[in-house]
Amino acid sequence: PDGTMAIGYQGNWRDIFQNWEALLHSYPLFMESVISKFLSASTVDGHNPYRITHEGIDWEVPEDGSWGNFGYWGDHQLVYLHRLLDAADRFHPGLLESMLGRRSFSYADVPYRLRPFDDLVRDPKQTLDFDDERQAEIEGRVAAVGADGRLVQASDGSGVHLATLAEKLLVPALAKLSNMVAGGGIWMNTQRPEWNDANNALVGNGVSVVTLLHLRDYLTFVDGILAQADDGEVHVGRLVATWLRELTEAFTAHDPLPTVEPAAVNDEAVIAARRHLLDTLGLAYERYRSAAYDAGPGEPELVTIAELRRLIEVAGRHVDAAALLARRPDGLVHTYWLMHLSADAASLHPLYEMLEGQVAALSSPTAEPEQVLTTMAALWEGDLHRADQGSFMLYPDRRPPPFLDKNRIPRESARDTLAALADRGAGVVTRDGNGDLRFAAHLRSARHLEAALDRLERDPTTAAVIDGHQAEILAAYEEVFDHRSFTGRSQSMYRYEGLGSIYWHMVSKLQFALEERILGAVDEGEPPAVVDEMFRHDGRLRAGLGYRKTVTVQGSFPTDPHSHTPAGMGAQQPGMTGQVKEGVLIRWAELGVRVGGGRLRFDPVLLDPAEFLTETTPWEALGPDGGLQAGSLGFTYCAVPVIYTLGDAAAVDVTWADGRHGRFGTELDDATSRAVFERSGAVARIDVTVNRDRLLATRNPLPNNFS
Repeated sequence: PDGTMAIGYQGNWRDIFQNWEALLHSYPLFMESVISKFLSASTVDGHNPYRITHEGIDWEVPEDGSWGNFGYWGDHQLVYLHRLLDAADRFHPGLLESMLGRRSFSYADVPYRLRPFDDLVRDPKQTLDFDDERQAEIEGRVAAVGADGRLVQASDGSGVHLATLAEKLLVPALAKLSNMVAGGGIWMNTQRPEWNDANNALVGNGVSVVTLLHLRDYLTFVDGILAQADDGEVHVGRLVATWLRELTEAFTAHDPLPTVEPAAVNDEAVIAARRHLLDTLGLAYERYRSAAYDAGPGEPELVTIAELRRLIEVAGRHVDAAALLARRPDGLVHTYWLMHLSADAASLHPLYEMLEGQVAALSSPTAEPEQVLTTMAALWEGDLHRADQGSFMLYPDRRPPPFLDKNRIPRESARDTLAALADRGAGVVTRDGNGDLRFAAHLRSARHLEAALDRLERDPTTAAVIDGHQAEILAAYEEVFDHRSFTGRSQSMYRYEGLGSIYWHMVSKLQFALEERILGAVDEGEPPAVVDEMFRHDGRLRAGLGYRKTVTVQGSFPTDPHSHTPAGMGAQQPGMTGQVKEGVLIRWAELGVRVGGGRLRFDPVLLDPAEFLTETTPWEALGPDGGLQAGSLGFTYCAVPVIYTLGDAAAVDVTWADGRHGRFGTELDDATSRAVFERSGAVARIDVTVNRDRLLATRNPLPNNFS
């Protein structure tokens, strides 16, 4: 009412509109706001809500009678946060370091409550409770104050609880490290899988190598930011500081599991050590969240940068050891392990290969060129390759057994006991017309069977048969159905992310990861033979994409993005799929538009010379009468026209709106880069001479289309 803006601005509305242009060009402020939006949506227990909408943070609420569930999704938080922070660091060097100690971030007050650690171990598929009272309280706050009512409130009632950037970067890492399974990966115990809900049955039994690999890269990046920090200490919540120190102590007290052959990951000493560390980490996490759910992360206390980096160092050794153990003899990496918890042990068994594990491995900046070549060669030769489409499935096309072969109890599996139960009509085992024993159809899980056996033990007519044989019967049930290895609809459906299906978003992730490694190899001066071989794999990947195919092969309009291609069908589900996002990033990589240290660089090596125009072509970006000459190509970057022409030496010529000219090598200076990023209109045009001999396609021509 008095003309002032209450949210952190002491001027009036007239000042805001008069300075509108200046505000638009404050692009570091924009990046800060994006980081704040992302991080302030994470929870005190280190996870992310379901989504952020125009109405604020949103989460799934359990509904009576609904087939749906609620819980935290697994891996996207770290990988996308890392990408966001990396972009901020490349465009605005020093920005993150300057924000580390700033208490301007909040927490999402999602009313999920992870159960105590012993309950997680007892039933890792049912690990969350929904706090209905907190949900009602949040709804009341939202009605009173708006979207900020969905954030954790300060304990003194002064408003939203605030935390530093250092704390917000630390908490999701601590949550993942608290579920570290030594020699394996990150335990998936939040009732949701990772990005792929076709693998929803992996929840509880699954241990993710994907998140492990992303966590390793995230920790390395955060450590680099901490190393550049000017201050020797930062504020974090008191409870977070305690959690940090307990995890540091636990990882220090346990040596990383040695790199052994996969068959040795379940040696008696190994599984005992693994279980002890799992318990230690899990109980520390329980102590933290049991207090933080009610009181928040606690009042801020000073923690040294050295303490934060010490955790990354000691935990990193365990993460690195597990990453080494994930390597398979065929050159691929395991994507998931299956974990079995017994009284004092935690054993691991690898699941079959999946494409997302290979993408996670190749996405890492630490992936050596030889490792990249080994992985790509193994992909083309392995069971993930679909030759008819020249691309890769999410998982091998496993053929399910015939219907009548399902639920057939092997003759050696608790035969006498199960036969006696069938003969007594106990309701848990039946005998079919061929005399084969089968478990009753209403027993949907081992939990249902266990409850039925408990009832039979109390029945005098069956008690003697059951007595002492429960474990044997349950083992036979698991042998028949192998529920522990069941991943979900990925093993039972043939479309979407199902059997035999290519998921194009993941294929594009693979290509983007490979192209990042190629650019890194070029920057590091790797031998030409190594770079050429990597580029040949990239060309083969490109040939399998829709826009390089005929309508007949693609089974749809080739340039439309599609979600997936099932076996025996054309591409399905057209629309703005996740593949489009990766496609944009891939195109910038191919054009050689790169940013680092706050500077814009034009250095194409992946570009195909065949893309350059063969005749003069009108282009509106250069004005109503403008056009591109033969032998050039054009695109816009931050609304600035960029024109490439081939030549003998790389050079960049900048034309300013006021008529000035500037000439550079391949990288613009700070001021010119900033003028482009700010979209100020000060830069009118950029002309780039591309060194034709630097283009990899000049010595390794790309296939024009798939055949």
